[in-house]
Amino acid sequence: MKFIKSLYLHDGFYVYMASASTCFLLSYWLPILYPIAWIITTVIVVLFFMDLLLLYRFKDPIKARRLLPEKFSNSDENPVPITITNSYPFKTGISVIDELPIQFQKRDFDYNITLQPNEIHDFSYNVRPVERGEYYFGSLNIFCSSALKIVKRKFKFQNEQMVAVYPSFIQMQKYDFLAMSNNLTEFGLKKIRRIGNTSEFEQIKNYVKGDDFRTVNWKATAKTGKLMVNQFQDEKSQPIYSIIDTGRVMKMPFNGLKLLDYAINSTLAFSNVALKKHDKVGMLTFSKTVDSFLPAIQKLTYLNTILERLYNIETQYTDSDYGILYAQIKRKVTHRSLLLLYTNFEHISALKRQLPYLQAISKKHLLVVVLFENTELDELISQDAEDLQAIYHKTIAEKFSFEKRLMVKELQKYGIQSILTAPEKLSINTINKYLEIKARGLL
Repeated sequence: MKFIKSLYLHDGFYVYMASASTCFLLSYWLPILYPIAWIITTVIVVLFFMDLLLLYRFKDPIKARRLLPEKFSNSDENPVPITITNSYPFKTGISVIDELPIQFQKRDFDYNITLQPNEIHDFSYNVRPVERGEYYFGSLNIFCSSALKIVKRKFKFQNEQMVAVYPSFIQMQKYDFLAMSNNLTEFGLKKIRRIGNTSEFEQIKNYVKGDDFRTVNWKATAKTGKLMVNQFQDEKSQPIYSIIDTGRVMKMPFNGLKLLDYAINSTLAFSNVALKKHDKVGMLTFSKTVDSFLPAIQKLTYLNTILERLYNIETQYTDSDYGILYAQIKRKVTHRSLLLLYTNFEHISALKRQLPYLQAISKKHLLVVVLFENTELDELISQDAEDLQAIYHKTIAEKFSFEKRLMVKELQKYGIQSILTAPEKLSINTINKYLEIKARGLL
């Protein structure tokens, strides 16, 4: 039974049989082809058994291994390395079919290679998950064939391997350098001029291009004969909270990823930068109720706690209760803090219903409301309208886009900071806003 399950016919077998069948068909009109057709058939049968002997006389001639990490990074390209060892004493055709997790909806995986005797071959392919959770890989299937190309032998390896998909730690590492460097323009992050005098003195250093002339230390300059400036460092240990709305408005997908997952990835990257800047970071998620709350703590190891908590967050199908959010913040967040609220309003009327709560929160804390641009509407607006229906769709799209900008103005009117961003640029713009607030001493 094991032999039968591992035996497959090669595409070449059907080519040979088609040749024999053609000879039998033509022999109806050309009788001389009839014995030739039988000779071809006999040769195919002999080669069939020879191919069986070549492929099956060795025990475990093929070894393969799929090297999976413990975690995948959500929304990023994650490599899956595979190693194949050929112990056959002849050149072997290899076809690899990996059974990917159902979440990828990919059933056409195929990789073909020809291996020399005793050759070890390494290759990898990339997968991009767009949902958090557990991903189960099926069998790693290897189909081997000899130069005769009549039959194939199947080998199965590593069935039911599981990988957990976590919030984007690749994106977190990508922005990690920001906590250590002042070169913030690499990923579109802006340098912010320091305003005010709320930062702590750190050291006196040589002037370099870009330093603020107002920080020149004239006494040190006179002593050394070189232009010297005072260097300041941002205030430390300031409490910062990422607040994630898990209501139905965050279920909207862009490029396969829900708004909630964009917010989760941004929270992880932003929290890492804030911790490297020696600030305290915390987290809160809410919908109809407060689902989770982590107090602001200044420990690098706390990032693992945040990561595990973010892993289990899911969107709800209900409208979020901002009254519950206000009550929780009033009770649990007792010191003035920077609150980054990830949410989404599609209509100005929806924002106005929650404005009293947002105003109440902003009286004691520095509140930044993060809103998402509908990038699909932007594409619709940029297209030319060629008929009445297209004009209607474009007009409605422009109305929705205008309302988003109107929401930002409405928040500014009540002294509430905001970020209006495309989902793909959320992490960049959030970190940018944080650096701006730190530089200006607004907290």
